[in-house]
Amino acid sequence: MFGPRDARVRGWFLLDSYLPTFFLTGAYLLCIWLGNKFMKNRPPFSLRPHLIVYNLGITLLSFYMLIELILATWEGGYNLQCQNLHSAGEADIRVAKVLWWYYFSKVIEFMDTIFFVLRKKSNQITFLHVYHHATMFNIWWCVLNWIPCGQSFFGPTLNSFIHVLMYSYYGLSVIPSMRKYLWWKKYLTQAQLIQFLLTIVHTLSAAVKPCGFPFGCLMFQSSYMATLVILFINFYIKTYRKAPSRTAVKETPATTEIKNGFHKDYFAVANGLQNNKKAQ
Repeated sequence: MFGPRDARVRGWFLLDSYLPTFFLTGAYLLCIWLGNKFMKNRPPFSLRPHLIVYNLGITLLSFYMLIELILATWEGGYNLQCQNLHSAGEADIRVAKVLWWYYFSKVIEFMDTIFFVLRKKSNQITFLHVYHHATMFNIWWCVLNWIPCGQSFFGPTLNSFIHVLMYSYYGLSVIPSMRKYLWWKKYLTQAQLIQFLLTIVHTLSAAVKPCGFPFGCLMFQSSYMATLVILFINFYIKTYRKAPSRTAVKETPATTEIKNGFHKDYFAVANGLQNNKKAQ
């Protein structure tokens, strides 16, 4: 449907066939459904050591991708306004290798949701959470097969930087003594919104002044990022603009304010816990 795949990525792990990506996504959705049923009448797991190791691992991987993308695009003399797929030679291959790790990190991040299930944080498994996790993994399979370098570098570079901050926050929030220093979760959400808007601007800049990068891919990426902007603005308004009632404030202990969410989408934990408590 998209024409011939980029020959430079042939034989790379998980890329030659769409079936592994499709079945891993299906397994992810099935685990959410079955996991919630399995945990329904069981106590939640703590998993504190696992969360520290997991968040540290994602932070280090994100930092590696950030540095490697900066170095590779600098080496290749990438044009920030518009960069095609074939003019940078070996630097394009270097960028593609980093973007493969970016694609692969999306399946690792499925564990964000699995940890939510095991810890019975079902209020955090929202449409935004599942939509973002499931779609990113599949979209990046397509990116790696058809546009694995060039203009595709910008979004992952920004996102890797955000993930360094975000998963550091999540990892520190698992440690009770560190929670009093974690006052900046609101600004992480703002940084995410800025990231999406910058990516849209960067993507459309290549449509205004073309350099040979596929136009259809530019339009798709801009449209997808627009859905994230809409969903994140809705999330931000509900989370930070809606003042809690006095009753809710009294009912919610201070220790519930900061919890270890596992993905950039979820900082509204206190509100979710309040709703659960009222339901009980």
